[in-house]
Amino acid sequence: MMKSLKLQVGWSFGESQAAEFQKALNGDPQRTTLLFALATGMRPEEYMALQWKDVDLKQGTAIVRRVLIRTKGGGWYFNEPKTPKSRRTITLPPSLVRELIEHRRAQNEARLKAGEHWQNYDLVFCTEAGTPLQINNFTARHFKPALVRAKLEASIRLYDLRHTHATLLLLAGEHPKVVSERLGHSSVTLTLDTYSHVLPNMQMSASEKLEKLLFERLETA
Repeated sequence: MMKSLKLQVGWSFGESQAAEFQKALNGDPQRTTLLFALATGMRPEEYMALQWKDVDLKQGTAIVRRVLIRTKGGGWYFNEPKTPKSRRTITLPPSLVRELIEHRRAQNEARLKAGEHWQNYDLVFCTEAGTPLQINNFTARHFKPALVRAKLEASIRLYDLRHTHATLLLLAGEHPKVVSERLGHSSVTLTLDTYSHVLPNMQMSASEKLEKLLFERLETA
C-alpha cells in the first residue's frame, strides 16, 4: 500500500492511511464533513459553503455554486467559485450519500434542540448554532486530532484531503479528465502537472497491461 507522499503542493496519503484516517473520525461530531472532503476533493471553502439545496441525495450529487469567504474582522460572506470550471457537479459514493442522510437527521435534531438560537443558512456543514465553520478552528478541533489518532504526519493540511482524493483516483486508473472535472481544474494539463508524481506509477501500470494484452497472449497462442 502506498504511504504518504510529499508533493510540491502538499501531502497525499495512500489507501491504508486513508482507511486509518476514516477510522480515526469515528465519534467526532464533524466526521461527515471530513469524509465528504476526502470523498469529493472539494476545496474547504467550497464544502463549507455547501447548502442542502445543492445536494441531491436521490441522484447522489452535489453542486459547487459558491465559496465561503472569511474577513479579517471575523465576518463572512458567500462569493462566486474560484473559476468557471470550479462551478461543477460532483457524483457522490453511495456510502457517502448514506452518511449524509444520517448527518441531515442529526442536524435536524440539533436545530430543534437549539430552538431560536439556531441560525438557518441551510448549510450542510456548520457549527452547533447553524453558522459557517471557521477553517482554523475546524482544523485545530477536528482535523489535527484525527491525524494524531490515525498516526499520520502532523504537517498534513486540511487542503491535503483534496490532494489525496486526486492521487487515489489517478492511481486507481481513473481518467485524468474525470479527476480534473471533479477537482474543478481549469484544464487537464493543470491536473497532470499538479499530480505528476502519479505518472510513473501509471506508466508502470500501462506496461503491465501491455504485457498481458500482447506478450502473455502470444506465449499461450
